[in-house]
Amino acid sequence: MAIMEFFGCSFIAFGPPFAMFRHTVAHDPVRIIILIASSFFWLLSLLLSSMWWALLKPYDVPLAWSVGMSIVLQHILRFLVYRFWKRVEWGLKLVADRDSKTGVVDNKKYIIAYVSGLGFGIMSGAFAFINILAESLGPGTVGIRGAGDSPMFFVTYALTTLCFILLHTSWNVIFHAGMNKRNYGLTFIVIVSHFAASSLTFFNKDKLYWASILPNYFNLLVSGWLAFRCAGGRLYWMKSEHYHRLHQL
Repeated sequence: MAIMEFFGCSFIAFGPPFAMFRHTVAHDPVRIIILIASSFFWLLSLLLSSMWWALLKPYDVPLAWSVGMSIVLQHILRFLVYRFWKRVEWGLKLVADRDSKTGVVDNKKYIIAYVSGLGFGIMSGAFAFINILAESLGPGTVGIRGAGDSPMFFVTYALTTLCFILLHTSWNVIFHAGMNKRNYGLTFIVIVSHFAASSLTFFNKDKLYWASILPNYFNLLVSGWLAFRCAGGRLYWMKSEHYHRLHQL
């Protein structure tokens, strides 16, 4: 049972991001470099957050303070990622999408935003969930009847991890669009959305898992749609692409 739970939760949390990586990033070495470099920036935010937590720990400060500072630091590093890629954008002309089959809008600015956001999300998900996955292998099993644990524990964290990986990807596209267009309302939406998503996870400690999962996936739908529009996507474009491909079969 532990092995099945381990692989099941792993596929829930990392299956869709791996598919995204496989179909939109893996074929281009430049995109792989962007993803790895952006992941490093998220690690820097984790290091700074850990230092902040270590400073506050002796004073018995509520966890919310550390979570709030972690979110702020992540967006500071997100801004630094944006500035970094703007500086070297002239050397990344190969990033321009040459194949419409990838499903990414033919605009190199938002390809960089998408790939770096995916790097942020994957690294965030890996650090958030890897220790919990390790615990799922045993020797005990969470959720045994009478032990007081919820059988939804691992599945909840798998779904939450997936949600945050996809949210980071969407947030990065929206953030870059806001900076490019000097529409700082978009960047504000990203920060508010992140605070809301992280705050909802506090319901998990009271085992109110659906109170966390459902609003966060609604947040993901809204953020994903906004990111799609910010990157230049339109529904009629999707329909025409689909119609064109059907006629090619």
